[in-house]
Amino acid sequence: MSRYRPPRSAGTPLITAEGAQRLRDELHELWHVRRPAVTQAVSEAAALGDRSENAEYIYGKKMLREIDSRVRFLRKRLENLKVVDQPPSDPSKVFFSATVELEDEDGQSLTVRIVGPDEIDPKRQHISIDSPMARALLGKALDDEVVVQAPAGERCYWIVAIRY
Repeated sequence: MSRYRPPRSAGTPLITAEGAQRLRDELHELWHVRRPAVTQAVSEAAALGDRSENAEYIYGKKMLREIDSRVRFLRKRLENLKVVDQPPSDPSKVFFSATVELEDEDGQSLTVRIVGPDEIDPKRQHISIDSPMARALLGKALDDEVVVQAPAGERCYWIVAIRY
């Protein structure tokens, strides 16, 4: 049996201005703050002598590999992303970066914001544009009925408000 796993798709290359800034801040933090500190710690550990049994040296090298891997990912990803910082021409419909207030059949309200796959945050109700919920919402207008295929079955919502 092969261990090969096909690469995961990167998703839609859209991102909000706030999300792009967060990725740039993370890249800056990794490259200009954490990496120099870890590099300094590795060089100090290497000066102590035998590297084969030096836990600080081995751990520091592992941290450098992880930081470098994340830096490569962020640089590539930021190159390919398209920052959406303008509201759509028709703000009465749901598009990327919309905050949508929904109401289900039981009268429960739910507010979600449609963002790029790099910005997903369940605590803040930020959902990916690639998610089934977002796909069902895209292009809909106020008071439209939205049917979403959920793992537990179909869910029906009505759009109560749209904000950008």
